[in-house]
Amino acid sequence: MATTNGTLPHHGDSSSEAPQPAPTSADSQRIEDLAEHFDLSSLSASTLAIHADDPLNVVHDVAPPIHVSTTFRYDKDPSQLRPYHERPEPIFAPTEHNYSRHTTHSTSRLETILAVLLKNPCLTYSSGLAAFNALITFLNPKRVAIGAGYHGCHGVLRLHQRLSGLQLLPLDCKPEDLQEGDLLHLETPVNPTGLAFDIQHYADIAHSRGAYLSVDSTFAPPPLQDPFKHGADIVMHSGTKYIGGHSDMLCGVLAVKQKEWIPKMLQDRVYLGSVMGGLEGWLGVRSIRTLELRVMKQSETARRIVDALDGALTGHTVGTGLSLSDAEIIKSVVKQVHHASLQTKDYKTWLKKQMPNGYGPVFSIVLKSPDFARALPSKLHLFHHATSLGGIESLIEWRTMTDSTVEKDLLRVSVGIEDEKDLLDDLIQGFKALNAINAINGTSS
Repeated sequence: MATTNGTLPHHGDSSSEAPQPAPTSADSQRIEDLAEHFDLSSLSASTLAIHADDPLNVVHDVAPPIHVSTTFRYDKDPSQLRPYHERPEPIFAPTEHNYSRHTTHSTSRLETILAVLLKNPCLTYSSGLAAFNALITFLNPKRVAIGAGYHGCHGVLRLHQRLSGLQLLPLDCKPEDLQEGDLLHLETPVNPTGLAFDIQHYADIAHSRGAYLSVDSTFAPPPLQDPFKHGADIVMHSGTKYIGGHSDMLCGVLAVKQKEWIPKMLQDRVYLGSVMGGLEGWLGVRSIRTLELRVMKQSETARRIVDALDGALTGHTVGTGLSLSDAEIIKSVVKQVHHASLQTKDYKTWLKKQMPNGYGPVFSIVLKSPDFARALPSKLHLFHHATSLGGIESLIEWRTMTDSTVEKDLLRVSVGIEDEKDLLDDLIQGFKALNAINAINGTSS
């Protein structure tokens, strides 16, 4: 975890003087701290994603080296050895990591970058669900209000319900049902539809009762959405998705507004054992460098595809590039399209303010029959039929295969970084293939 001003802190009472390590040759190789030369608030997210971890450089490599060691040698100088209770937590001096269940070079880098991008201190975890479990463990609420969204979070809550008698409430419960210390957990945009919810609205409800608001912003990573601006107390990401961005790592992230929570959360993580591995931390650093480039392109491509599909359904095809015949093909197969960009009634009230840079790379389509939804993925060539999302490759999933709460006619679409026209053409040829099969079946019957 790092502070948001570019410095590398220790945790605990800020009024006490914690022992500091003596300078080492490795420390002398560090480049100068960015915060000494720049007002970090003046730097863009894309710049910070590249340079926020520069103070952690201990070698001359431009690309950060991969650290996979689970344990680290102590200083050879006996005068530098200190009892555990005298050591700052977490230990950020490059030679002071001692065991990878506590901290590692790679995860320290990743958390340093994330803290700047999310504008609040944060910790990483071994997966998104590990992060959510850590959140519930730390807050230990008596009640959690939660709505639709990722089924895994509901599974974690059922585990806590079994262990502690946790009471689960609907997201839109009566405000008086919430008490001090309870949690309202909001996912926006929501999985699997990609629809958005008003964060400030739910923040006002939670805070009026002394409860906390946590926001799962996985579907709208920086720079699309900053839930803290709209009242969130905790922001969660499944870093497996857009922070990782390459479908090759598991990661979870919790960022918190109250910095004093971090020491206890860090201690919880040590004993839960839900820390990222060194290789995964390195993959996260590699990936987050291009987060803004990827997400902005993916979000804009998704919006354009959604515009075309919805335009075909509503008869507004001007500017979509669709021919009349393609529009008819879409109408014959697709019943509905869901995406935050289609929430036009919310634009002027809260949506544009909450998501000023785009509406997310995930949308869903509802087809005219479950058979169509089941068959479409096998007719596509550029969309992989797979679960998860957020990678550079486009994915489509017949969502009922992994989430029993979803209707069987719904497909979730995660847009990658391919060309938008190529992706739309692939969908249209898939719709044509479904029509052809339907025509054959109709003839044979």
